[in-house]
Amino acid sequence: MGSPLGYCFGFFRGVQSLRKRGKRKYFAMFQLPPVYFEHLLASSLDIVIAVDNEGQIIFYNDGAYRTLGYTPGEIRGTQVTTVYPSIEEARRVMKAMRAGESGETGQVKNFETELVAKNGEHIPVAISGSVIYDEIGHELGSIGFLKDLREIRRRDQLATLGELAVGLAHRINNPLEVIFNNLEVLSKHLAQVLPDEEHVVEEERVESIHRELQKIRAIVNRIDDLAHGSRYTTTEYLHGSRMADLGRDDVISSPVSEEAKLTSRALAGLIILVVDDDLGVCYSLRDLLREEGCEVEIATNGLEALKVLARRKVDIVVSDVVMPDLDGYDLYMEIRERYRQTPVILMTAYFYDKDHVIKRSRLEGLQEVIFKKPVDPTKLKNIILQRCRPELAPQPPLPSQDTK
Repeated sequence: MGSPLGYCFGFFRGVQSLRKRGKRKYFAMFQLPPVYFEHLLASSLDIVIAVDNEGQIIFYNDGAYRTLGYTPGEIRGTQVTTVYPSIEEARRVMKAMRAGESGETGQVKNFETELVAKNGEHIPVAISGSVIYDEIGHELGSIGFLKDLREIRRRDQLATLGELAVGLAHRINNPLEVIFNNLEVLSKHLAQVLPDEEHVVEEERVESIHRELQKIRAIVNRIDDLAHGSRYTTTEYLHGSRMADLGRDDVISSPVSEEAKLTSRALAGLIILVVDDDLGVCYSLRDLLREEGCEVEIATNGLEALKVLARRKVDIVVSDVVMPDLDGYDLYMEIRERYRQTPVILMTAYFYDKDHVIKRSRLEGLQEVIFKKPVDPTKLKNIILQRCRPELAPQPPLPSQDTK
């Protein structure tokens, strides 16, 4: 009868002959000497298995050995059900192959099924294969090329998790900004209404809340880094399961900076328009800026913002980047066109410039961007001062001079 590989090649010659009678044109590959085809099959990294018309395995390549663990000597001559989880699954695959797809009976492409390795592991695969017929249309057997889907699914899962992490960071950062801003307002209120002895106690509580919020912020930053390809390690969570190591959670809280003291009430009298599709962010920034003596208008989208600007003059616009109707770039361009002297600050909860909004805006002249909401209140106040009252803004330290 000849070698199993010769038999496989004979199957394809039979396919060629049968299809020629159907007046179909097929590739010249089938005219290659059997040795070419033999090396192609043997060197394939994918699983290649051929069976005869009784379901016995007659060819099994190195790719199959590497994936399933059976040696050719162990598997050749056994029933193909050896590598399937059940005879029903083997029959399901064969039924699909005979039925064909897209009008091509006797073949299947990327049909998903499952194989069982020698060690008992169930391996998801996609099979592309053909039923092999003789000259008069009788089945001689079948041959299948099977792609191991584990790595493909793992990459798909990682991509999905990356998208989930970015979305999660955005959704967490908006309420986190509200909490940070309200906490600062609360801290100032406590300083005004409490006696010194009580204020010391309550301020410690506020600081403890602030420290825990900083931990959440650090975790969100780390999740975003992982979503964009940063390396990470895992630690044992429960017996048999592991979790990503998101780093240490100890955050050292810095005392109130001299900059914060200098900017206190320096914003008083400014009219500021806050634009964000998250109403909680609008309200928290409004309360924070009102504590500084500002008059604050809010809008939940770009079109509303333009209506506010049409009815009154404002000193500065603080706008979100990602909004449903006009994004930050579109709003910035409209303001630049209609109200050229009004400065704009863009802020975003995304950790990357998703639609190149920031890049496009900067190319058009935008000067101020705050990345990674929750926004640092002191940083926001300083930027507003630099754009509206530069004479009151804290000055950057002069570079140190080496003396020799």
